[in-house]
Amino acid sequence: MLTLVTGSSGLIGSEAVAFFDRMGFDTIGVDNNMRREFFGPKGDTTQNRLRLEGQCKRFRHVTLDIRDRAGVERLFAEYPVELVIHAAAQPSHDLAASRVFDDFEVNAMGTLNLLEATRRHRPGAVFIQVSTNKVYGDGPNFVELKEEATRYEYADPAYAHGISEAFSIDQTKHSLFGASKAAGDLLAQEYGRYFGMKTGVFRGGCLTGPQHAGVELHGFLNYLAHCAVNEKAYTIFGYKGKQVRDQIHCYDVINAFWQFAQQPRAGEVYNLGGGKGNSASLIECVEMLAKATGGKRPVMSYNPENRIGDHICYYSDMRKFMSHYPAWKLTYTLEQIVEEMCECARRLRAVA
Repeated sequence: MLTLVTGSSGLIGSEAVAFFDRMGFDTIGVDNNMRREFFGPKGDTTQNRLRLEGQCKRFRHVTLDIRDRAGVERLFAEYPVELVIHAAAQPSHDLAASRVFDDFEVNAMGTLNLLEATRRHRPGAVFIQVSTNKVYGDGPNFVELKEEATRYEYADPAYAHGISEAFSIDQTKHSLFGASKAAGDLLAQEYGRYFGMKTGVFRGGCLTGPQHAGVELHGFLNYLAHCAVNEKAYTIFGYKGKQVRDQIHCYDVINAFWQFAQQPRAGEVYNLGGGKGNSASLIECVEMLAKATGGKRPVMSYNPENRIGDHICYYSDMRKFMSHYPAWKLTYTLEQIVEEMCECARRLRAVA
């Protein structure tokens, strides 16, 4: 199976390349390291690309901007792609407000370029759209919540398992990032429902892993672990640090994509996260990091103004995906993810 991965030097893309290389599949990785342009040197993904080129025998890197429609067309015309994993994105809702055209052109137009090239040249291919829980906007903040000692939690028993795919994405404040990702999300659905293509949309919670180039504006847990290990400054924005996220390891993400690829459905939508079991508030994560590092913590400061559209409590209801693909299981606990993050941060500190 020839797999094409966009954003192949990023967290999800690089994990996909390694995953399918281990399976013996040829993989084409598309990446232009725009993350460095978005986030500066700390967002540079060059080392991920070099690692993949050194370790993956069946991997070929292609430097290409997905906004280049003609370039995308040529790529699909040349290669008999059978599986597309579209992980390239402008990933920060903070940054989107200052780079509105870049954000929309990458997240919406780039997605359209890929979908249309797939339809024209490889209509039988499986197309996986890496979407985000930000398509729900701040709607989850209006679910009845209760404040506990270290976190917020859903008070309404209807959300005991988290936010499901039935939750509305309309009439909410998304941030411009959430709006551009919603556009790509809906396009991928429509290419499945209208054209009958094998498109699957995965609305990720906090997708994480040791190869994440975490920065303040994106990559929450990775950046927090880096700050803890190095005892650097970290600012909490609003909600008393009790805002809750669910974490899912990038391996479990790619394995979910693989389950879908083997039995695809046209235009299907799934939430994808660690669920309630892998959920934690920011201050709970700090304490987990302290346990994993022998007492090290970030130097914390607090800004009472929350980020626009930020969720107070969000974790993914995974029951739909697990009912469709019962062979898939979550293999990384939150504790294992935190320990791996800290070990990675220690290695980077030793090299620096």
